[in-house]
Amino acid sequence: MARDWIDEHLLGMPGCEKDWKAEWEWWRYQVGGKLFAATMTPGPSYDAAYAGRDLLSLKCDPAWAEALRAEHAGILPGFYADKRHWISVDLGSDVSDELLRELIGHSHALVFSKLTKKAQRAILGEGA
Repeated sequence: MARDWIDEHLLGMPGCEKDWKAEWEWWRYQVGGKLFAATMTPGPSYDAAYAGRDLLSLKCDPAWAEALRAEHAGILPGFYADKRHWISVDLGSDVSDELLRELIGHSHALVFSKLTKKAQRAILGEGA
């Protein structure tokens, strides 16, 4: 995967758990059992916009996702996901590391905020 720092950064998000989804050939990153990021390289049988690219898919606010796609050729509608709420970043594009870090934090925060307060406290190591 391009940009070797990404895996470590994702795993550094509070409560992050990583697993391999063999059927999809994706590395999935979850918080509280909910997906917030995934890395994949779709094969040649997929749409040319995605095929052969190293992608990082992230949950994203729909309005911001639309603006990002308009501004950055390397930010695509989410691969194999709800294209309003997910984006896929071509890791071989010129999307900056700074923006990627911001997008990862945003995705994690969106998913984390939907967890129950009890689950959030457990992830943060806080008492009941």
